[in-house]
Amino acid sequence: MEALEPLLIGLGNFALYFAVSLIALLLFKVLYTLFTPYDDWALVKNQNSAAAYALGGAVIGFSIALGSAASNSVSLLDFAVWAVVALIAQILAYFIVRMFMPLISQRIQDNETPAGIVLGAVSIAIGILNAASLTY
Repeated sequence: MEALEPLLIGLGNFALYFAVSLIALLLFKVLYTLFTPYDDWALVKNQNSAAAYALGGAVIGFSIALGSAASNSVSLLDFAVWAVVALIAQILAYFIVRMFMPLISQRIQDNETPAGIVLGAVSIAIGILNAASLTY
């Protein structure tokens, strides 16, 4: 039974970090969709593939960074701060793509798949770079 004690203590930390991660992910989805001039979720529900690729890439990119923040943080507060940094980085990724592709939002609304793939790929790339930068 003594061998299980550390595991049970770790399970509490896991549950706490996982719950905060899910809340952060939900918050990210809400905030990210507020920064886009279209309703990402409604477009996805209406089978807009471009919006699905873009939003999916943003969620994956954020999750990659969030995972790195969770595994490298020294406390729950530290994790929360880096989760906010990751959230900001992902929203900035959208604006970076818009600088190079000013019509990206309209193209996604028009269900132009290549535009959604580019935005999704940049979002994943930013998430990977963000995750690598979160190590210390």
